[in-house]
Amino acid sequence: MGLAADDRRYLWHPFTQQRGWEQEEPLVVAGADRCWLFDADGRRYIDGVSSLWCTVHGHRHPVLDLAVKDQLDRVAHSTMLGLTHEPAIELARRLVELAPPGLARVFYSDSGSTATEIALKMAFQYWQQRGGEDARRTRFVSLRDAYHGDTIGSVSVGGIDLFHSTYRPLLFDALKAEPGDAADMGRVLDEHGGEVAAVIVEPLVQGAAGMLVHPPGYLRAVRELCDRHGALLICDEVATGFGRTGRMFACEHEDVAPDLMCLAKGITGGYLPLAATLATERIYEGFLGEHEDFRTFFHGHTYTGNPLACAAALANLRLFEQERTLERLAPKIDLLGQLLEPVEALPAVAEVRRRGFMVGIELRGFPVEARMGHQVTLEARRRGALIRPLGDVVVLMPPLAIEADELRQLVAIVSDSIEAATAPAAPADSRLAA
Repeated sequence: MGLAADDRRYLWHPFTQQRGWEQEEPLVVAGADRCWLFDADGRRYIDGVSSLWCTVHGHRHPVLDLAVKDQLDRVAHSTMLGLTHEPAIELARRLVELAPPGLARVFYSDSGSTATEIALKMAFQYWQQRGGEDARRTRFVSLRDAYHGDTIGSVSVGGIDLFHSTYRPLLFDALKAEPGDAADMGRVLDEHGGEVAAVIVEPLVQGAAGMLVHPPGYLRAVRELCDRHGALLICDEVATGFGRTGRMFACEHEDVAPDLMCLAKGITGGYLPLAATLATERIYEGFLGEHEDFRTFFHGHTYTGNPLACAAALANLRLFEQERTLERLAPKIDLLGQLLEPVEALPAVAEVRRRGFMVGIELRGFPVEARMGHQVTLEARRRGALIRPLGDVVVLMPPLAIEADELRQLVAIVSDSIEAATAPAAPADSRLAA
């Protein structure tokens, strides 16, 4: 009772209407083990959304735990402004080795939003420093219903009105294209090509839009359009990276190499905040000059390249190899597809959208005030699974390490929870949360 009361008294939760939060009993997470979380009363729950899409190999993995502990015995933090350290150097080398061809430089930050903010600033400054006609390239193209984070630059290229419309007076104007429609992207670039610094996309899947899946070939077509019009391509792999679509990076599915790539979430296996923006050598060289030329990229964060986080990220990448994570994921992706077939047939489900281990189950036609997606999460919690909706889209994105029997259990819980929440049954099921 003391923790719950103190939470209500002192905390302000992200993306949460606090009035409704204060009327519900909070679930206090007290521990974890692999794909399970434990509350303060000892009840356990399958982590159905990888603790907001970032846990890869599970919680309390001994290799990840040891990597952080070993680094803690050396140094917990050291600035990268004027200094460097081994974990940051080794991680940068490893990321470049894994990344699509041409990405050669790594700039660290600490969240997905900062990774995309950095990419936008790099693209803008790159063209300004080229000068001449290139200095006209001051605009960005993004997709309708895009989500690239919550800082001002990343919100400017976002496209979810519920999240972003309030801040319109603070934002710069981005050009918008229809998701998955290469012809519409071509139209935008035909009309504005000489003004466009970069096109920014979430490759293959727009996560926060409700797991909108692009058609095959779309990303490749966007790459070709950018090349034709001389614009840079930014791929925001914050949600899709590190195995979520079945490959290390979503770009690999269509053999696309972007000019800038944004990474976060799964980069440390879900252990510590870290992000990286990868750039081509061409972009990097555009910032080189003498001190007095002031071509420096004037951007940085206190915890840029934090040694603990970099150590966790290196261990995360080692585990991909040691545990053959992507190889072992393939049959689980197939199993997940099979398990979702009867879910899509439920009367309350309008559509199931999926790519790899990224799933959006859209519920059918409930009023906003019913908060039906939230009701499903509460039912799932009672049955032993933690999920989080995007409105009335129920999201599943379990850790890549989840076992087949756990995956079956998770989908069964979600299916039962949808039926229970949407049934016009007993009063206890029909009450609306505030």
